[in-house]
Amino acid sequence: MGLATAEEKDAALRAMAASIRSRSDAILAANAEDLAEAQAKGQIASFIDRLTLNPVRLEAIAAAVESIAELPDPVGRVLAGFERPNGLRIERVATPLGVIGVIFESRPNVTADAGALCLKAGNAAILRAGSESFRTSSAIADAMRQGLVSAGLPEDAIRLVPTRDRAAVGAMLAGLDGNIDVIVPRGGKNLVARVQEEARVPVFAHLEGLCHVFVHGKSDLDMAKGIVLNAKMRRTGVCGSAETLLVDRACAATHLKPLVAMLLDAGCAVRGDEAVQAADPRVSPATEEDWRTEYLDAVISARVVDGLDAAIAHVEHYGSHHTDSIVTEDQAAAERFLAEVDSAIVLHNASTQFADGGEFGFGAEIGIATGRMHARGPVGVEQLTSFKYRIRGSGQTRP
Repeated sequence: MGLATAEEKDAALRAMAASIRSRSDAILAANAEDLAEAQAKGQIASFIDRLTLNPVRLEAIAAAVESIAELPDPVGRVLAGFERPNGLRIERVATPLGVIGVIFESRPNVTADAGALCLKAGNAAILRAGSESFRTSSAIADAMRQGLVSAGLPEDAIRLVPTRDRAAVGAMLAGLDGNIDVIVPRGGKNLVARVQEEARVPVFAHLEGLCHVFVHGKSDLDMAKGIVLNAKMRRTGVCGSAETLLVDRACAATHLKPLVAMLLDAGCAVRGDEAVQAADPRVSPATEEDWRTEYLDAVISARVVDGLDAAIAHVEHYGSHHTDSIVTEDQAAAERFLAEVDSAIVLHNASTQFADGGEFGFGAEIGIATGRMHARGPVGVEQLTSFKYRIRGSGQTRP
C-alpha cells in the first residue's frame, strides 16, 4: 500500500464510494437491525442519533470517501530540502505510518472515513467497530473491500475485526505481535482511558470533547445567540458540541437571560451557577461534576465568570483541550484567547461545531486529536503520514 500510486489509490476510493452507493439497501438494512437492538437496550437519544443512518447520511458518507480522492497525495511530499556545505542534498519526505488500528464505538461513518483516509495516506487499516454498530460497519467495510478489489489493490488493506469479542481490543492494543504501528481511539472517555492505559504501541490521543463557548463582555448579542445555539443544538451527540457556556459578568445583565431562555426554549436543559439560576427559574443547579461532563445530549452547564482571565482559567482547569470558542468584538481579547487557550482548536466568533475534518477541507477525519505530539486537531491524510530523510551524495565520506 505504501508503494501504490496516487492514481491507484484514487481509483480505489472512487470505486469504494460507488460500492457504498450500490449497496445502500444492504447497509441501511444492517443499520436498521443495529438500531432495533440499541433501542431495545434503552440507549439514549443522542446515542441513537450517532448510530442512525438514512439515505441522506449514507450519501454523505459516500461523498466524503469520494472527496478524499480529490485531495493531493500526501505520500512522497517533500517537506523540506537543503544542501550541506559538503554537497550532501537532504530531503525530508512524507511516508505512510504503516498499519493503523482504529478502535471506535457507535458511529458507523468512522468505518468509511478511517478506511478511506488510511488508504489515501498509503496505510493499511484494521478497524474495530463498537458492538452497537457492528452490522452496519461490517456492511460498509464489505463495500469498501469490493472497491479495493475492483481497483486492483489488496482487499485486506482495510479489514474490520470480524468479532464483537472485547478480547480483540486487547489484542490490538498489544500490537498484534508487532504488526500495528499506531492506534487511534474514537469514542468515549472509558474507551480512550483504556487505550491510553493498555496500549503497547503509539496512540493518537483523543480525549472527550468538553467544549466551551465564552461570551465576552464586548460581544454582539445576536451573534452570540446564533453561535451558542448552533454550538450546542445543531447536533448534540458530536464531539464538537458545546458542553459549557461561560458568560462574562460585564455583559451578564444584557446577555445572560436571553441566552439561557433561548437554550431552554430550544429544548436544552441548563445547569447553572447561582447567577444563571437567577436568570431563569427553569435552570437547575450545576454541580462540580457538571463542569467536567461531556453530555453529548441536549444539556449544557453555564456560569458567569469575571472576564477573560477567569474564562481562560475555567477552560484550562475543566476542559479537555479539544475545541473552545470566544464570541467578542474586542480583537485584543480574541487574540489573547486564541493564544492562551491550549486546545487543539480555538475559534473566534464561530461555532464549536466546525471541529470537523471535512469543514477544514481535509475530506474527512478519523477524529480530533487532543494530545500535543505529531497529530493535533482533525486527523486527516497528512496526519496519517510520517517522514524519512533522503540524502543524495557524490562520494562523500565523513572525516
